[in-house]
Amino acid sequence: MLYISGARLVGDEQVRIASTKIDGIGPKKAIQVRYRLGISGNIKIKELTKYQIDQIEQMIGQDHVVHWELKRGERADIERLISISCYRGIRHQDGSPLRGQRTHTNARTCRKLIRK
Repeated sequence: MLYISGARLVGDEQVRIASTKIDGIGPKKAIQVRYRLGISGNIKIKELTKYQIDQIEQMIGQDHVVHWELKRGERADIERLISISCYRGIRHQDGSPLRGQRTHTNARTCRKLIRK
């Protein structure tokens, strides 16, 4: 088991699959990182050398917004919406659905939190 950028990667998975488990890294970015480093996609995570793991972690840290930085950015966006009191900010604050979903019969988990 290996940790890269806060994501736990299973050693039996191929690099091309396991690298997409990192928050903020999708299939296209995973291919780009592997291509730049010259790592085959079919190799397993447990077969990577320490040097290759360090290279992957360094490249992801430099070029991409991942894990806690991504979550911090999302939280900052929500806080901004709440501070300017726009419709979406008020719905975030209330815990209600934001995008026009029906609330009379659906969104039970949101409404359950409001009733208490």
